[in-house]
Amino acid sequence: MAQVIAQRMTADVDSEVIVFLIGMRINRYWKIHKWLPVALAMPRMLRELQADPASGFLSGESWGGNPTIMVQYWRSFDDLERFAKDASRTHRPAWSAFNRARAGNADVGIWHETYRVRPGDMETIYNNMPPFGLGRATRQVPAQGHRECARDRMALTAPPVIETMPENPMFDPDVPPAGG
Repeated sequence: MAQVIAQRMTADVDSEVIVFLIGMRINRYWKIHKWLPVALAMPRMLRELQADPASGFLSGESWGGNPTIMVQYWRSFDDLERFAKDASRTHRPAWSAFNRARAGNADVGIWHETYRVRPGDMETIYNNMPPFGLGRATRQVPAQGHRECARDRMALTAPPVIETMPENPMFDPDVPPAGG
């Protein structure tokens, strides 16, 4: 079990991250021979990705239930797409097998959603948690200072006020200088 960080933390994202949600839904539980191969494909893919840091896979979290859900974090969309399309990797053959054997028969469904997250376009908080989610995939830092509140973490603060010079009765920008 990962060690709990006993303070408020937030993710420190300094470059784009791809958030990929994926899962399956069993529609006919009694047809185990149809959905079990789908369920067993993901652990093999994850082992392959975790063994290859160059793949671009940063981290993932999963939850059971029906539908299942896994949240994956990727360094780039190109990395995710490269993995998905590479016939020498585990995903492409599994996807092809699913489409040949199960697509269209409604016994098991699969789904995914992909999001591009840029620095300042997201906000996270982890309070008394082990490294988790986007914070585990990137880096966690204390939620202090400019990271204290959600609005600031989301980069929704008002633009900075530009201080102007104090009024000078001897200078009026709307009046041209004498002799000029």
